[in-house]
Amino acid sequence: MPRKSATTQRSQQHGEPARGPHTAPAPQKQITGKRAYWLGIAFLAVAALLIGRLFWVQVIIGDDLREQANDQRSRTYVDRARRGEIVDRDGNKMAYTMQARSLTVSPVQLRSELKEQQELQMRVDGLSNEDIAAQVDARVEDVLRTMANEIPGMIGDGEVVSDTPANTATAEPTTKVGQVSAKEILDKLHADSSYEVLVRNVDPDVAARVAETFHGIAADHQDIRQYPNGAVGENIIGKVSMDGQGQFGLEASRDADLTGIDGRSTEDVSAGGQSIPGSLRDVVPAVGGSRIELTIDLDLQTYVQQALEQAKANSLAKEAQAVVLDAHTGEVLAMANTDAINPNGDIEQQIKKGKDFENPSVSHPFEPGSVAKVITAAAAIDQGLTDPFEVHQVPGSIDMAGITVRDAWEHGVMPYTTAGIFGKSSNVGTLQLAQRLGEERYADYLNRFGIGQSTGIELPNESSGLLPVLEQWSGGTFANLPIGQGMSWTALQMASVYQALANDGERIQPRIIASITGPDGEPIPQEEPEHTRVVSEQAARTTVDMFRSAFQEDPAGINNGTAQGNTLEGYQFSGKTGTAQKVNPDTGAYSQSAYWITFAGIAPANDPRFVVAVMLDEPQRGVLHGGSGGQSAAPVFKQIAGWLLNRENVPLSPPAEPYRLQGE
Repeated sequence: MPRKSATTQRSQQHGEPARGPHTAPAPQKQITGKRAYWLGIAFLAVAALLIGRLFWVQVIIGDDLREQANDQRSRTYVDRARRGEIVDRDGNKMAYTMQARSLTVSPVQLRSELKEQQELQMRVDGLSNEDIAAQVDARVEDVLRTMANEIPGMIGDGEVVSDTPANTATAEPTTKVGQVSAKEILDKLHADSSYEVLVRNVDPDVAARVAETFHGIAADHQDIRQYPNGAVGENIIGKVSMDGQGQFGLEASRDADLTGIDGRSTEDVSAGGQSIPGSLRDVVPAVGGSRIELTIDLDLQTYVQQALEQAKANSLAKEAQAVVLDAHTGEVLAMANTDAINPNGDIEQQIKKGKDFENPSVSHPFEPGSVAKVITAAAAIDQGLTDPFEVHQVPGSIDMAGITVRDAWEHGVMPYTTAGIFGKSSNVGTLQLAQRLGEERYADYLNRFGIGQSTGIELPNESSGLLPVLEQWSGGTFANLPIGQGMSWTALQMASVYQALANDGERIQPRIIASITGPDGEPIPQEEPEHTRVVSEQAARTTVDMFRSAFQEDPAGINNGTAQGNTLEGYQFSGKTGTAQKVNPDTGAYSQSAYWITFAGIAPANDPRFVVAVMLDEPQRGVLHGGSGGQSAAPVFKQIAGWLLNRENVPLSPPAEPYRLQGE
């Protein structure tokens, strides 16, 4: 048996493995230790990076990321406030809002999402990448054309005008409903924009079905402003824009009251667009607009507009205006003009025909003519300078500061009473009385009657008219103003002058808003109209009674007035005719052929209830059928006053003695 070496014996004694005489020692432990060391270093480095990243994400930019995440999944919804109603004095609606929807889309986003959907579907169908790239655009176009053709049919009775199929990329859109055509919709779907309105004024239920049927179509809330009376009262009411903002009339001037406050809410949605239950928050309910009740009488407004349109057509006038006031409150019962636009019709075509949204009764002043003589009459009586029965020696002309003024008819010196001066509308006699007053006192009465001042009515674009200040009066100014030339009034100002006299000498600021009711049903306080004492009660009553002379009829022609033939059996009327020369724009002088024809009157004269002011711009003949009725606006006054007295069952006037207009 071979003998073991001493080395082998020592190794076995100490438990070490035996080694062959020629085997080198293996560095296993050393290699394993180094690997573990570097792995540990790498692990610590990665852990440090992850911890640093986690710290960065959660601590440094955590708030920003949370906000971005919230923005991505949260949706804020706006609940549009219902615009307030506008009604007449009896609650009849003149403007109100009906809810509808607008179909909207983001064309760029829609096409991108449709492309993703089609690519995914083609991959599911097993198409290759090359086939997908070749077909995806055509498939998206198919979807767009299908949408364009089917949407008009879904919102109404679509009429297909071609048999061209709508499900191929080469098909042309053919369906049209009213003004909504498939081609217009397709053009908008192709638009390079982030927002397009496909169709407006869609029924909410129909809009919801369209939105459910087609990906990417939204049914946005839309309010449709309704004007049930068409052109009647539109000069007062005005109109709102497509965005629901007031553009004209009360819709513009009272936009803040009518608009209300939109509501808002926030809700989270999933990636697929579904609402996440329990995530609704920050709910702020909408607050509707206020309800405005006008002093306007809708039936009267309708009648007056019809009467004016007929008068314009009969007389061939350029335009006509009329204002009706309550004699004792100054409330506007009607304010009408011709060529009022119908907001429910084709606006562009109507504008081409000369119609508009303007309200010239408050914005277009004119020279009033002899209607203004009532101020001279009331002032002279109020100052005790004359009475209706005084006889004046009135020549055919008068010279004032180098200006010669004549009456409308040739005559020598005539013994006209004060009542006769105004009943027959003598310019010379009026200026004789104005001279008794003097410039300063006459200017004071003009101020009391509100001439040259805005009335303060709650309507936009009111003109204050034109009145030169006393310091700027030239020699001829005082020869023109008392006979209604050289100053300008609006139809509302003209009515306001006569309202002051009908109301026992107290002018009340005209108002057109009766009340405003907030969305909570509580009335919103309004400023009280201003009251101005113009003349004494006795002077006002005397003046109103004296101006009955304008309506007098005398077969002999001695005691007849300028409005003869326009009385209403059983009633006393008081008023004044007017004819004012217009300025020729080419010469700057008064025209001898172009006139404003005016009339202002009170009904009934014995117990005033209504004031009516009428203006015709350049009538060529009478206002009655066939151009009859004389060159006067008095017949229009008679029509309106008669309609009111009959409807309101106003008691008949007691018999009254006519005035003596000419002395011995």
